Amino acid sequence: MAKIVLGMGTSHAPQLQLLPDQWYLRAKADQNNPELWFNGSTYTFPELVEARSGEHFDKELGSEKAEARHLANQKAIAHLAATLDRVAPDVCIIVGDDQHESFNDDNQPAMSIYWGQTLDDAPVRANAPAGQAFGLMDTPIGNAPGERVTHPGHAELGRLLIESLVEDGFDMAHTNKLPEGRHGGVIGHAMNFVYRRLMNNEVIPNVPIFLNTYYPPNQPTMKRCYALGKSLRKAIEAWDSNDRVAIIASGGLSHFVIEEELDQRIISGLKNNDEEKLTGLPMSHFNSGTSEIRNWVVASGAMAGDGLEFNLVDYVPCYRSEAGTGCAMAFAEWL
Repeated sequence: MAKIVLGMGTSHAPQLQLLPDQWYLRAKADQNNPELWFNGSTYTFPELVEARSGEHFDKELGSEKAEARHLANQKAIAHLAATLDRVAPDVCIIVGDDQHESFNDDNQPAMSIYWGQTLDDAPVRANAPAGQAFGLMDTPIGNAPGERVTHPGHAELGRLLIESLVEDGFDMAHTNKLPEGRHGGVIGHAMNFVYRRLMNNEVIPNVPIFLNTYYPPNQPTMKRCYALGKSLRKAIEAWDSNDRVAIIASGGLSHFVIEEELDQRIISGLKNNDEEKLTGLPMSHFNSGTSEIRNWVVASGAMAGDGLEFNLVDYVPCYRSEAGTGCAMAFAEWL
């Protein structure tokens, strides 16, 4: 029977693809964002500066700290890539979110599995710094392919997962051809970050699972995400195959406002397989970029009880403004 041999979690934020001297471009976006989520409520930038004035985020800013955090991020990504290469799974299941790249409000599934034989990645060509900062175009650090390329999916496993999850009470959406969407039917950033940065464009056969983490009103609850992970493990272990399987979560942790206390609660839950810590907070704490923690919760549910141990490779809170905005990067593995 198939066996889960590796779990991973990685952030995928645009800051990971930018040099530190470009992080200020994201700070400008924060200043103009009328809905910055923090501690379950929304703030404008000036309101957030006032609300968090006692936390002295000015001490977290500056070129020296940004450079150190940038280097830590790149080191952690390289660590995960080396682990994936060393373990060499036969197939990967990648859990990520689509941000109106393929799916839109005219058809926004809460959970969808891609089960096509192949899928494409392609560069978004341009080099304007502002576009790079918003993830609208690729950067040299991002390791995008030079042209549109085709990667292997895993139709057999994808279909098996769909059927098994439906049997387990999940009303799964599915697709074996990505919608044209914003980028002409190519895979979005949550998945291509893994292809490019962890697999170096030598892509392992994979099954993408898309969660609607961002967009109300059909975001899955944290409890539902954890249950999905458990059902994924059940399906994999029942698969009549000798394949060795990796599960990779892409996204998070807290952003566009960094909440280190929330992140540490989640990291503790991941390390100790503490379902209450992972699922016990209200949904209002998991909006905007922080919503991507759902992808990690799915991975945790899948890794529970398999004997693999959680290792936090690094946690790097990358602040970019006096309001505490930024992205808390996290990199982890279950081995």
